Amino acid sequence: MTLSMYQASVPVFKTALRNLDAILARGVQHAEEHDIDPAVLLEARLFPDMFTLCRQVQVASDFALRGACRLAGQEPKSTADTETTFGELRARIATALDTLDSYRPEQIDGSEERVIHLKLPIGEMDFDGKHFLQYFVLPNLFFHVTTAYNILRHNGVPLGKTDFLGAK
Repeated sequence: MTLSMYQASVPVFKTALRNLDAILARGVQHAEEHDIDPAVLLEARLFPDMFTLCRQVQVASDFALRGACRLAGQEPKSTADTETTFGELRARIATALDTLDSYRPEQIDGSEERVIHLKLPIGEMDFDGKHFLQYFVLPNLFFHVTTAYNILRHNGVPLGKTDFLGAK
């Protein structure tokens, strides 16, 4: 059986976001148990020129949503980045998961050769759907989820590899 574009995208996006949500829940729990102001964790970053935890979560959800949208041949809507609490970030992930649930295989399957043009701050890029998914969306999604995980882990949240991968 061949792996379809839908199977290689939407379920993977959803798993990454569900795992990110669980990681954030562990961050909330850790902050409560150790009397840490949650804002300290939300504004933490691994290095001064890197995004904060809050921004990592926003960007991860954007990559999942915009990736699915573009693979479906649609133009993504802009999402305001107004979240400042763990609860708001988790709600953003829940909304993203609900939106991803609305995509059907027939919207995304066959998008391997769909032309996807991006206008980015670093310039314009063109992809076919397959390369857009494999070499742009998935690496970026996993980069930002991993960095969010690392920020919390670096700040003492007891996370392990299974938290990143998710329990099956």
